Amino acid sequence: MDQFFAAVEQRDRPELRGLPIAVGHDAARGVVATASYEARRYGVHSAQPIVTAKRLCPQLIIVEPRFQAYKEASMQIRSIFQDYTDLIEPLSLDEAFLDVTENKHGLPLGVDCAKEIKQRIFDLTGLTASAGVSYCKFLAKIASDYRKPDGLCVIHPDRAQQFIDQLRVERIWGVGQKTAEHMHRMGIFTGADLRRMSLEHLHQEFGKMGRVFYDFARGIDHRPVVTEWQRKSVSCERTYEKDIFLTEQLTTELSHVAEELEHRIAKNGFEGRTLTLKVKYADFRQITRSITQERALLTKDELLPLALQLLGQVDYSARHPVRLLGLGVSGLAQQPPEPPITHQPQWRELELEFLPW
Repeated sequence: MDQFFAAVEQRDRPELRGLPIAVGHDAARGVVATASYEARRYGVHSAQPIVTAKRLCPQLIIVEPRFQAYKEASMQIRSIFQDYTDLIEPLSLDEAFLDVTENKHGLPLGVDCAKEIKQRIFDLTGLTASAGVSYCKFLAKIASDYRKPDGLCVIHPDRAQQFIDQLRVERIWGVGQKTAEHMHRMGIFTGADLRRMSLEHLHQEFGKMGRVFYDFARGIDHRPVVTEWQRKSVSCERTYEKDIFLTEQLTTELSHVAEELEHRIAKNGFEGRTLTLKVKYADFRQITRSITQERALLTKDELLPLALQLLGQVDYSARHPVRLLGLGVSGLAQQPPEPPITHQPQWRELELEFLPW
């Protein structure tokens, strides 16, 4: 979807149409969830501090998020998807992969499905969507972002390699900022540069992801559309209006985070054995510390002592105050049996440089 949260707000509040808006909490530590295209012209973007966004765009209008409204719109969109295929892999409220190779309407081409779905989304919700059509998830994802807003991009197999060769590595799925910087130091700036690297060299530099990058540079991606996936972690975090550095402050805040994490664990029915503490300092430097137990961590009484133990490994002071604390549980307590391998292993998009929260 295009500027999804912002688009819902502009749809429901006509007085905001055509104006630069950002959805987020208007506070010193607030962060932009989504920015309208009018705001993006000033450099405003998601995950940006609200104070920075206001500096870039003084006339920016901050709108408090209404997640229930976004969820309702998402469910309407999902119902349209289901009218064409049951092979749907949601990535977020406003993004999903669809396998329409054999669709319920019998349409011969994926692009025909995309056109119909886009029109039906607009007719039902008043929102525009951008679609990418290709033979694999890697290229479909890139194509969906290629002609926003209200775009439709098709990458044909015969032209895929030419398209990848001219692609900036920053556009390749799985390449975050630090990975891109590493590639630039290696002289890799485009897909063509990446394709010139041997598998051995990429594996040496990027570990298991080296194989992924090697395949992507050649348009190879065998991942199927996965309709169900197993949760690997549960986490929560808090960003503070004012930096904290006193031990009693941090202890109190960790207690609150541990309590919230207990609720999320219960809600998701998750059982994990590894607790990870996430600390972000005032200068945005971030560290994590982890500890693994023999049994599942389910309650605040089990989580908090371990969290405080991890906090004891962290350096904080008036010179190094903390702006964010987070806790997460991962490492399934009971791993399901491995299924027989009938195709290449599946993998999900993660932020490579940081623990996924």
